[in-house]
Amino acid sequence: MEIIKTTKLTKFYGKTRGITELDLTVEQGEFFGFIGPNGAGKSTTIRTLLGLIAPTSGTATIFGKDITKEKEAILQDSGYLPSEALFYQGMKVRDILKLSADLRKKDCKEESGLLCDRLQLDTSRKIEDLSFGNRKKVAIVCALQHRPQLLVLDEPTGGLDPLMQKEFFDILRERNKEGTTIFLSSHVLSEIQHNCTRAAIIRDGRIVACDSVDALSKTNAKRVTYSGSLNLEHLSGIRDKTETKDSVSFLYNGDMGSLLHVLSSGQVNDLTVTEPDLEEVFLHYYEKDGETV
Repeated sequence: MEIIKTTKLTKFYGKTRGITELDLTVEQGEFFGFIGPNGAGKSTTIRTLLGLIAPTSGTATIFGKDITKEKEAILQDSGYLPSEALFYQGMKVRDILKLSADLRKKDCKEESGLLCDRLQLDTSRKIEDLSFGNRKKVAIVCALQHRPQLLVLDEPTGGLDPLMQKEFFDILRERNKEGTTIFLSSHVLSEIQHNCTRAAIIRDGRIVACDSVDALSKTNAKRVTYSGSLNLEHLSGIRDKTETKDSVSFLYNGDMGSLLHVLSSGQVNDLTVTEPDLEEVFLHYYEKDGETV
């Protein structure tokens, strides 16, 4: 079943580009990643999907329901975590969590308590007294406590310390195993690589790649790192070269025979040849004329 489906979904703010002709499908039970730097169109996509802003053109459905005509029904069984969560001042955390549950006409007290314990969230404090990280925890509990079928997470780990990030993703993986579909928008590529099965890369408001994370990570290029002395002057296919006092590292997508010839004719004390990580592959989609944009 298709949980999210968009067809040429487009949003302009006047003449300013938001997103352009997005075609995207997320299947039930997927842990789906949405990758792009700030300004690429990630948040615009999410806000349009959830009916927070109206599309300029194109169509989209969630749970098979139209995002403009049936957004209340969609939101009833969705959990949304924005990149920056704002709450009413003067309220205690427990009151905010209850308000969120009451708006959905659900009793979430038990699940809320479990989540607060795992995230070490003190519900007796007022929202204005919390750090940014603790406010993010409040937003997480609001998004998860009603156990929605779909979780839409926009840059969710900002403000969380490493231990809380680990606990947060432990919770997400548990929910995903139970059948929850997760749509994770992030510019932290390790979050996508370690948790998602499939991902889309957005650039300048358009989808430029969409595939399994494994497939996106695979490329003809290799990461070569060595210590010693080599003459690389006439070796084509080198990019992203970095040097330290102990080693030289570069991405190589040229002829392997030529590389082996250079290696055998020089002095090599240590050598590793590995697959590049998702971050290096991602940069490929953001390069124009050899420059990252």
